[in-house]
Amino acid sequence: MSRVCEVCGKRPAAGNTVSHSNRHTRRVRAPNIQRVHAVVGGKKQWIRACTRCIKSGRVVKAA
Repeated sequence: MSRVCEVCGKRPAAGNTVSHSNRHTRRVRAPNIQRVHAVVGGKKQWIRACTRCIKSGRVVKAA
């Protein structure tokens, strides 16, 4: 499944996990993507949106 929000374009971000001893290991921070039934362009459609977009009201849920 795609890990990209179709509303805001948020995608996984790569970086480092830094331990207390300052050792660096690579990690990926993925956004919380949910499949949601939404109204897009006046039609009902399944989209993948991050929870931030769903909570903020940028996604209009279909009834």
